[in-house]
Amino acid sequence: MLTKQPEILWLSPQSLEEIAANLRELGEATGHAAEAEELIAIGRAKLENIAAATRNLKDRPRVFCVEWLDPIYCSGHWLPEMVEIAGGVDALARKGADSVRIPWSDVVMWAPEILIVTPCGFNLEKVIEQMPRLMSYPGWSNVPAVRDGKVYAVDANSYFARPGPRVVEGTELLAHLFHPDLFGWEGPSSAFLKVDLLTAAPGNHSAAQA
Repeated sequence: MLTKQPEILWLSPQSLEEIAANLRELGEATGHAAEAEELIAIGRAKLENIAAATRNLKDRPRVFCVEWLDPIYCSGHWLPEMVEIAGGVDALARKGADSVRIPWSDVVMWAPEILIVTPCGFNLEKVIEQMPRLMSYPGWSNVPAVRDGKVYAVDANSYFARPGPRVVEGTELLAHLFHPDLFGWEGPSSAFLKVDLLTAAPGNHSAAQA
């Protein structure tokens, strides 16, 4: 018999604010409340700085974040918030709700100017392996993001899929990809890959700057 009743933490956030709340709960449960609050404050300040820089932008590109490739899933949970803060617009996303399967024809009709390929739980190498399937969909070459060379495979597992502090870095990455003239990227070059390099040089998995 247990001498102490275990405490159960339910960590299933749907938004950036709920991720922060979960970090706070985890900090309190492990005796690291102060460290958790500091981490939350740092992340919140970074997100607010990005939001302040993008808030009044007239040029907010149409974006589509692919959370699964076969079948196609739109983004959900906290990712739509990240897109908004970074200065993009994703009309197919479901903020604060589960991602869902949508027809590829909806993506073609939305005509995204930037395509972020971020299948849930995949690292960059795994995303790259899946790219041929995405490029085989009808009308792929007519999507503005494809025509303009603004399709990016990203390390979804590190920066987008996990509800933790690194979603802040994921937002910084999106801001760089959406508005490279305003935001640099100081993270690892392996965080993303410009997809047109894949078609130009098969087997070349080195990351590229936007």
